[in-house]
Amino acid sequence: MPDADEELKSLRVLVTGGSRGLGAATARRFVAAGATVLIASRGRPTEDSGATFVPADLSTPQGVAELGRRVIDHVGGVDVLVNNAGAASPPAPTLSRSDESWQADLRMNLLSAVRLDRALVPGMVERGSGVVVHVSSIASQLPQRAEASYAAAKAALNTYSRELATEVGEHGVRVVCVLPGLVVTDGAAAHLRHMAEQQGVSADEITRRIVDRLNVPMGRPGDPEDVAEMIAFLASSRAKWLTGAQFRVDGGILPTV
Repeated sequence: MPDADEELKSLRVLVTGGSRGLGAATARRFVAAGATVLIASRGRPTEDSGATFVPADLSTPQGVAELGRRVIDHVGGVDVLVNNAGAASPPAPTLSRSDESWQADLRMNLLSAVRLDRALVPGMVERGSGVVVHVSSIASQLPQRAEASYAAAKAALNTYSRELATEVGEHGVRVVCVLPGLVVTDGAAAHLRHMAEQQGVSADEITRRIVDRLNVPMGRPGDPEDVAEMIAFLASSRAKWLTGAQFRVDGGILPTV
C-alpha cells in the first residue's frame, strides 16, 4: 500500500472557502503532505498555512470564471478540486422564506461548485486523472427546521455529484461527496459562544445540549481535522475505486443504515 502523504506530495490542490474552518484544515492537511495548494475565498486567511491565496468571489459566474483562469495560469490546472465554499441564509420558516434566500443558497452551495467544475474538470478529463471532492452536509439528509433552502441546495449538490461521476469516470476522474456533521470550526465556536451569552450558560453547556438534541453517538462534536483527513484519503490512490458516493463524517448522527 503506497504511503498516503508521499503520493499527495505531487498533487496540485485547490480548496475553495479555504481561508477558515474546514477549508483551512483541509489546506493545512495537503500542505503538510507536501502538495502544491491554492486556497480561494473572498477574505484573506488570518494564518499562513503555506498555501497560495487566490482572492475569489464564487457567488457570481464571473467570479468563478476568473478563478478558473487564474488557477490554470498559475499552476496549469489541478489534480484535486475541493469545492468547500458554501454559506447558509439566516434561519426562516419554510413557507415564508424569500426567493432571494433560496437563490442565495443555491448560488453558493450548488452553482459555485457546478461552475468551477465546468472550468477545471475538463483539464482533468484531458489528462485522464483527477479527483473532485464536493463538501456537502448531513443537512442534505437530515434537514433542520428553518433551514430548508440550505438543506435542499446541499441535497442537489449530492445528486449533481453522482451524475458528474458517471459522466467523467471513464476518463479517470473521480467525484465524491463528503458530508460533515456537527463540526466545531472557529465560526461555529463563535456562534456557540454567542448562544451561550444569550442564554447565560457556558459554551460547553450549549455544545452539550446540541450534541444531546442531535443524539450524537460519539457524544461530542467533530474537529475540522476529522473532515480534512477524510478528504485527504479520498484524494489518494487508496480510494482509487471510490466515486459517485457520499461519505459521512458526522460521529454517527444520521439515523440511517
